[in-house]
Amino acid sequence: MMKFDDLPVLDVLPEIKNALGNQRSAILIAPPGAGKTTAVPLQLLGEEWLANNKIIMLEPRRLAARTAARRMASSLGEPVGKTVGYRMRFDTKVSAETKIEIVTEGVFQRMIVDDPELGGIGCVIFDEFHERSLDADFGLALTLDVMEALRDDLRLLIMSATLDGARVSTFLKAAPVIESKGRMHPVDIQYLPRRADQRIEDAMAAAIRKNLMEEEGSILAFLPGQAEIRRTAERLEGKLPANAFVAPLYGAMDIRDQDLAVEPPPAGKRKIVLATSLAESSITIDGVRIVVDSGLARLPSFEANLGISRLETKRASKASVTQRAGRAGRTAPGVSVRLWQEEQTAALPDFELPEIMQADLSSLLLDCASWGASGPSALQFLDQPPQAHINEARKLLVELGALDSSGAITPKGKIIGALGLQPRLAAMIAAGTSQKDCERRAMLGLLISERGLGGNHVDLASRFERIWHDGSPRARSANHMAINMAKQVKVIAKGDEVSVGLMLCDAFPDRLARQRDNQAGSYILANGRGVMIEETEALASHRFLVVSDMIGSATNARIVSGAAIEESDVLERFADQIIERDSFTFDKSSLRLKGQRTRQLGAITLSAAQVAVQPSDAATGALIAAVRRYGLNILPWNKASTMLRARLAWLHVHQKDWPSVSDDALCDALEEWLAPFLVGKTKLTELSDNDIVNGLMSLVPYQLHAQLDQLAPTHYVVPTGSKIPLTYNADGAAPVLSVRVQELFGLATHPSICDRKVPLTIEMLSPAHRPIQLTQDLPGFWSGSWRDMRADMRGRYPRHEWPEDPAQAAPTRRAKPRK
Repeated sequence: MMKFDDLPVLDVLPEIKNALGNQRSAILIAPPGAGKTTAVPLQLLGEEWLANNKIIMLEPRRLAARTAARRMASSLGEPVGKTVGYRMRFDTKVSAETKIEIVTEGVFQRMIVDDPELGGIGCVIFDEFHERSLDADFGLALTLDVMEALRDDLRLLIMSATLDGARVSTFLKAAPVIESKGRMHPVDIQYLPRRADQRIEDAMAAAIRKNLMEEEGSILAFLPGQAEIRRTAERLEGKLPANAFVAPLYGAMDIRDQDLAVEPPPAGKRKIVLATSLAESSITIDGVRIVVDSGLARLPSFEANLGISRLETKRASKASVTQRAGRAGRTAPGVSVRLWQEEQTAALPDFELPEIMQADLSSLLLDCASWGASGPSALQFLDQPPQAHINEARKLLVELGALDSSGAITPKGKIIGALGLQPRLAAMIAAGTSQKDCERRAMLGLLISERGLGGNHVDLASRFERIWHDGSPRARSANHMAINMAKQVKVIAKGDEVSVGLMLCDAFPDRLARQRDNQAGSYILANGRGVMIEETEALASHRFLVVSDMIGSATNARIVSGAAIEESDVLERFADQIIERDSFTFDKSSLRLKGQRTRQLGAITLSAAQVAVQPSDAATGALIAAVRRYGLNILPWNKASTMLRARLAWLHVHQKDWPSVSDDALCDALEEWLAPFLVGKTKLTELSDNDIVNGLMSLVPYQLHAQLDQLAPTHYVVPTGSKIPLTYNADGAAPVLSVRVQELFGLATHPSICDRKVPLTIEMLSPAHRPIQLTQDLPGFWSGSWRDMRADMRGRYPRHEWPEDPAQAAPTRRAKPRK
């Protein structure tokens, strides 16, 4: 029989009783080892306000619930299930005599939804509330709702070792905060930073071996997940002293194996417990004097835009590493070794982000609807969740048929809510077509929601077959629960049983995955996200999978569990969602469109075939997109269109009423000026120069059309009557008139355009059409530089006219006649 007479929390017990007697709610903050979990509920049993009702204590984890129940029952000299019992999925030990029920948070949620008055319950205790699970937050919100509306005699106690007590007190309308100082043994905090290039399991194994030699007692090592635990155990194998052994501890383990990790080691033995955050709180692992902390935790992260929850490895919070270190000082002075730099501790977040801020809220939203609340905002939550997550959850529930368009729960939604699984999994069960089919679906739902059930293989079909034919106690419990779930569906039709892959389609239709380009292990999901699986896995050879769980970053997610599905089943199951779509690609070398007809299921391409391109709005749009992508130079510009663009560019510099025809401006307005002339075309070579000219002119305001030739003529008529083309510059410089000098004879004034406001730049050409002089002052040239040019040119070109006074000479296009 265990005794708790010397537990530190007993010193503040009068304050706890007084607070609950007078104010109905209280907050207890007590360090690890103070005895809050095992002593407080027992000490409250005799209180007058309890009126012979039960105490319900919530624990975040099953291991903690079982361990606490056993210790409390042992202190009374009773078996579990008499005065003290527990209730959790697959495992319940209570009786008519039970006065303290320790339940997991999810179980309490179902209890309060099924019985809103909490009949026969006088006090609800939330233990280790700092972990802030979604179920705990919702359970608290419902408890407060019951206390206000239905039960003014119900008591509430919140307990934690690390909690922002002041904030929770304010939330509970000034509930008293009671602190137990505890009697923690001193813990020496040491730092043993791992190298940047060192894997966590290598650093952990080295630290464990070092402390086995330097310190006494058993070791509790914190790692982020099961994979790291397995790899650390492999590195320790054959390298430990004869009296030391490894005991893994994680959520997916069998109950008996978890108990083995928690129990005291045999006499003369040293235990090395490799644990996840499961061992942070609520439980005491006897004999532990050394904690080795990786400083990492695997935490959930929800991508609202994809509706996917995934686990990410992140830095643990200050509260978490403090809890971990405290494990070393529960029974004697200890050592906590941290595998990071001491300076990095200050940069850790104070607390982990509550699950309600980063989780899939579909279960919460459905439970709110079942409770009669429109959503989380209608209840008292310590933190209100992000609106984007609520919107995504509501969208999913409407798609599953659990909520109608107004947000009210449907008859199907009531079945889904009553099944006690995530809405996706419950909807999968509700889609069953026979009693046996529903039982199989329920078993699959339990397999997915219960870590370790049926093993940990990535192939759910393999795990399903194993558990379906398994005769172990846990499998029998799961089978019994699956049968009870199936009965709630009340199927009338009698359909065939289907494969695991097809069953999963009813839960995760957006996670159908198709192999990418026949690359083993690489897949694309129907929602557009890419995922991968090890090529050595048997599933990697299948063309289609349905993914139920994944881990890792958005760009490199790894499939954790899923099942194969036949292509014929995909085509039949999703027939109404498959879309046939014609698309175009542009061949730059031939300037033409190439057509492709694809059959799409979300982001998955089921098939693709080349088709002839027919003129259409889509084809026009594809040509416009090609011009925008490759630039205006791929258009078949010719003489007229090139000159017009130059004239318009020049006018825009001088008068802003004229449109800009820069590359950027024309690309931005392609739909306006080019698209009308691409109608009926499938290649750019069908576009004429005149089409481009007309397109550019469509950008010019109609009232300016008549002024174009007046202000920016294409040619200038020289004294010989020749029409010489002008060259315009986009930078606004004077247009250039390139002409043989003999055709300008007799011209006494300088040529100009734009209502004589802009003098032309004259490029004088020799009889051989070579540039010989530039001028913007023709009269000055005649009277000045002409004399030197004449002397030079008349010797080179004796058969042409080189008069002394060109301003008075007759212009000519011809040379002198031969003698």
